[in-house]
Amino acid sequence: MLKNIQNNDFADIVTGRRSVKLYDEDVKIPKEELQAIIQEASLAPSSANMQPWRVIVVHSSEGKNKLRPLVQFNTRQNDTSAAMLIILGDTQGELYVEEIYNTAVKQGKMPSEVRDKQVAQIMSMFPQVPKELKIEIARTDASLFAMQLMLIARAHGYDTNPMGGFERDQVVSAFGLDDERYVPVMILSIGKAKVAGLESVRLPSEEITFWR
Repeated sequence: MLKNIQNNDFADIVTGRRSVKLYDEDVKIPKEELQAIIQEASLAPSSANMQPWRVIVVHSSEGKNKLRPLVQFNTRQNDTSAAMLIILGDTQGELYVEEIYNTAVKQGKMPSEVRDKQVAQIMSMFPQVPKELKIEIARTDASLFAMQLMLIARAHGYDTNPMGGFERDQVVSAFGLDDERYVPVMILSIGKAKVAGLESVRLPSEEITFWR
């Protein structure tokens, strides 16, 4: 999918993205395609390439019913979307470092001596990083993943809406995960728009840029 996107298509993907709040309930996304979207979004950058994003895919009626009381004013998205994607940050991302770097070596993307040096550096530092900083890193990296996922979803022909209004202190444990380890970042609804999202206004670049 990504390799087939032309420059003009990419510009439309970026400038045409809208936050959709009401979806066509008849449109379902095959599990294989949704998994591909998540895989493509995982090409996002991350600190030390630890890829600390995790996703709870809420797509069943049972899952939607469980999530509904936790999404506050976003029940329309929950009720009509093909899925609600709960984006989490993993504060123990270092547990995957050896797997990630060993795979890079096996695939010929990294010399073994570079792997050895980088893994040693990461594992000598990251486990001792304060929890607050680990949370900040996980949220930053997971946010990069979430933005990329929204654009890739559009490339696949779907719409999304990022949401911050939900019960952050309950959503992780509600789906059986460790809320001491996983930090909720945002929820993305995904599906086909039933009502097009409104075009919004952005501040001009001159107002948000400081030249020194």
